[in-house]
Amino acid sequence: MDNALFSRRRAERFAQLLDEANGGRRHHVRSRSDEQLTPLVSLSRQLAAEPAEATADPEFRAGLRAMLLATAARDGIGTSAAARPAEKASAGRGPLLPAVTARRARARGAILVGIAAGAIAVSGISAASENAVPGDALYGMKRGTERAQLALTSSEINRGQLFLGFARTRLAEASALRGDRAGYSAVLDDMDSDTRQGVRLLTGAAAQRADAAPLDAVDSFVGRQRRALDALTEGASRADRERTSHSLVLLESVAERADTLRTAIGCGQPATTASDHLGPTPGTCP
Repeated sequence: MDNALFSRRRAERFAQLLDEANGGRRHHVRSRSDEQLTPLVSLSRQLAAEPAEATADPEFRAGLRAMLLATAARDGIGTSAAARPAEKASAGRGPLLPAVTARRARARGAILVGIAAGAIAVSGISAASENAVPGDALYGMKRGTERAQLALTSSEINRGQLFLGFARTRLAEASALRGDRAGYSAVLDDMDSDTRQGVRLLTGAAAQRADAAPLDAVDSFVGRQRRALDALTEGASRADRERTSHSLVLLESVAERADTLRTAIGCGQPATTASDHLGPTPGTCP
């Protein structure tokens, strides 16, 4: 209970400091939290004065919008947000004082502003990390953004396509790491892992639906990825060429699996109950 009260007071004080920084009425009070909150107020003003030019990922925007709408539906906005605490209080302890209700409304508004400002900052950092490679400071943010995209995607087909997109990204990173034997091999390992996960999801969806349409994405991926891998072998060291050949063998297996599964679906034998690292094993046509 003490922690909840302390957190609420910090939020209310943060709202007051924001009001004062934006030209609002000074409250002529001091808090022990002021030294910690003052830098956050400065950051909020900087974010408001210099909005990020980067565009947030559509799926990230959709997830943020859903979260804010859920918060608004639960707690209300503006007048409705201020009225709900009063309604709860009237059932038990009596109506809250208007000043307390207003402070809580401002605190909730400050929290929502902070969430939005944080979303803008994160989207800008995510955009800046797009070209990062293993070893760069922003590479962790890049991989974290990919995990967030997967978390916001529920469709097996969309998740499979995301994994294949990540595999293409890993290949682009590998081109920047040629000559670094350990780094080059590690990023191709990640690429092959993303390839297997994406193919497994797409072949599984094709078998479950008895529909070869998800395999079109696999075929397109294999063609583009094979050409890019072939290009990596030109002028590469012997060690890099040997490691690249392993990924090319995986692509050959993926292409063969897609072809046999497409044939099986066409003759009414989409898959058996068995599966492996590339998804369900195709049945045998009579």
